[in-house]
Amino acid sequence: MSIPGSAVFAHRYRAFLFDMDGTLLNSIAAAERVWGIWAERHGLDVPAFLATIHGARAIDTITRQALPGVDPEVEAQWITEAEINDVEGVVAIAGAVAFLNSVPGDQWALVTSAPRELALRRLNAAGIAPPAVMVTAEDVAIGKPNPACYVLGAQRLGVPVQECLVFEDAIVGIRAAEAAGADVMVVSSTHHAPMVTEHPLTDGYERLRVQRDAEGLLYVLSV
Repeated sequence: MSIPGSAVFAHRYRAFLFDMDGTLLNSIAAAERVWGIWAERHGLDVPAFLATIHGARAIDTITRQALPGVDPEVEAQWITEAEINDVEGVVAIAGAVAFLNSVPGDQWALVTSAPRELALRRLNAAGIAPPAVMVTAEDVAIGKPNPACYVLGAQRLGVPVQECLVFEDAIVGIRAAEAAGADVMVVSSTHHAPMVTEHPLTDGYERLRVQRDAEGLLYVLSV
């Protein structure tokens, strides 16, 4: 736990990179409704399967199942369309909107495993304005835990990824950020059980503040 008013990290950062689901907004109920229907239709152990879906691209989650006669691209498109049509209960993580509004628009990006259309739909449902820079499922050939998405997000902001702070909630996303060489802040708001991690943890953004120094670098304070 950080001392109130202290910097959470000693480093300053050129930019912040945010995952979306579980990090900026809570979409668990909607996602599990859709994926539960899909899993039941394919004869999977639904509770066990649902524990594996978070943080990864739909096509990667489906491909991992290696189901005979299943076309991952076709099934991923079905999932995407169903999720676009179901945003009931999608809400922003506590304090996320105010926190994002305090970060200069050209110093943060969204890096999500969701397709672009779904990302925009969920951001709108949660009352979060989309950033100028977004990396979505369509932008990378391999999803998290591959670091390509975070590397691309930093590139689009014009900064080295090693000088970015990544906000993540899921193991696959944390691994992607680590592999990219970025520092990580773990957002635990939607976790059902405590996570063992070497990274700083926050259960929301209400006790976090952003400061920008004279050189334009960002740092996070715990208040």
